[in-house]
Amino acid sequence: MADEDLADVAHFLWEAGTLKAARRTGWWMAGVRDPESVAEHSWRTSVIASVIATLEGADAARAAHMAVWHDSQESRTGDVNYLGRKYIGRKADPQEVTADQTAAMPEVLRVAVRAVVAEYEAQDSLEARCARDADKLECMLQGLEYKAQGFESAQRWVKNSRARIVTDSGQRLADQLLAQAPLDWLRAAIGEKD
Repeated sequence: MADEDLADVAHFLWEAGTLKAARRTGWWMAGVRDPESVAEHSWRTSVIASVIATLEGADAARAAHMAVWHDSQESRTGDVNYLGRKYIGRKADPQEVTADQTAAMPEVLRVAVRAVVAEYEAQDSLEARCARDADKLECMLQGLEYKAQGFESAQRWVKNSRARIVTDSGQRLADQLLAQAPLDWLRAAIGEKD
């Protein structure tokens, strides 16, 4: 493969970096002034996807791979929150955006990226369901963290996200997270007793 064949891949890597600055805008309605970025959300979603998939007996690497790409389109569309979508007519089709993002990439990469996004969107595989559950579980977890910081309005996101989790392992993890406080992991790690 010639170096010029990778120019558009390099362009996409620059583009993907914009997700580190793109904020998850729905949290503004809960009063969070500086919510996490799309990249931060995607990173933890991929970790959670690998955990859920392993517990479900699915391919953890495939589920994590889908989670990495699940919001990559937001480098072009931004993170349009639920209310905002009401005014723009429709949510951008992730597969259409991905097709545009990858149009000039080498075929092997273009086909691979489009396939992983299509699988995630179709929700026909266990890995895709694990990745989607990870997305919802990450939102729920972030909401719990914001609530602990005093943003009580985040409860709406906690409740809505919890209701959308479908895998047994995802539901059980959600119940565990709801039963804990954000720093319980630290207390357990240092051996602190209640």
